[in-house]
Amino acid sequence: MKLWLFFTLALLWLEVQNGVCQQVKRKKEAGENRIRPGRKRVKVRYPKVKEQEAGSKGQSILTQVLDKGRFLRLGESLSLSPDKTLELRCKGTKIGWAYPSYLDTFNDNRLSIKQHERYSQLILTSPSAADTGEYSCWVVLCDGLECEKDGDTTSATYIYFTDKDELFVPSAIHFEIIYLRPDKPATVPCRVTNPKIKVSLHREVPAEEIAVDGTQISYNPTKGFIIQNPSPEHKGAYYCKANSTTKTTSQISTKYQLLYVEVPSGPPFATIEASSNKVSGGDIFNVTCTVLGEPEVNVSFSWKYPGQGQRPVSIHDSWRLINRGVGHTTRISQSVLIVDDVETIDYGKYICTTKNKKGETLVATSVKSHD
Repeated sequence: MKLWLFFTLALLWLEVQNGVCQQVKRKKEAGENRIRPGRKRVKVRYPKVKEQEAGSKGQSILTQVLDKGRFLRLGESLSLSPDKTLELRCKGTKIGWAYPSYLDTFNDNRLSIKQHERYSQLILTSPSAADTGEYSCWVVLCDGLECEKDGDTTSATYIYFTDKDELFVPSAIHFEIIYLRPDKPATVPCRVTNPKIKVSLHREVPAEEIAVDGTQISYNPTKGFIIQNPSPEHKGAYYCKANSTTKTTSQISTKYQLLYVEVPSGPPFATIEASSNKVSGGDIFNVTCTVLGEPEVNVSFSWKYPGQGQRPVSIHDSWRLINRGVGHTTRISQSVLIVDDVETIDYGKYICTTKNKKGETLVATSVKSHD
């Protein structure tokens, strides 16, 4: 009897010890759990929180809203049917957008953008083949009144609005000039509304199809035909031809005039010349300021001359394209200042300031008395 009682007491003692150990262990684990949340708040973890909120680099923050509240995260391209409203969302509290530029040019009221608390919403109603292009968004970072685009959170998708009757993306321009330069590729921008459409490039005179080897000349459905190393041999009139997968009739694109350009790129290259540097009282003379430069680069002129603000003068600005050398196209811009019925105050220095987007150049000449 005493032996049985001894074993019973021994077992009870072991159970009590085990319970105490487990209780101590549980307290330790609870203590550890109270410490861990504090570790999540240290600074080294902040980058991960930012990535989750704004979208990490390489992860698209651009989505399309589908039917019944479903969302599609967008990749490089997307093909949609026209006429059905397009709704895009971009995650962020302050978002910038880009889309085909003509939607801004024509103040198209089919496009609307609204910033919500956690995302920005772009809606395009009744889209058509002409709306084919790149749609992109990005997070805008602001420090007080200064804001800038966050390049690490930019997402872009090229959207095709496929139309069986419009194989090429429509353009308001029916005859477009393309400038060829020896130092950079040129693009014949005949874009299509469906990436599966087969497209070819043709010269009008002599009539021929241009070979596309994928190296010197290649085709990108989002851009058109790309000429890697333009030369005078490529100048001339061109068009593109598209073949539908469902129709036997081909479609012809806008006509393109390719002009070869070989002029310095930089501030205006200007010259100045007076019709006569020695004039008499009562004579008429003019001073011409001339700039030769790139065809599509605008040049502005301003003058300083004797008697300015006291004597009436006439100033006429103009420009035109001219051929220089063998097939080279150049823009000649001129400003002509005319002085009528010369007086003593008109003698002195005439200064012409020419300016383009890359800088400015000053040139001067003097007009003296003939006496």
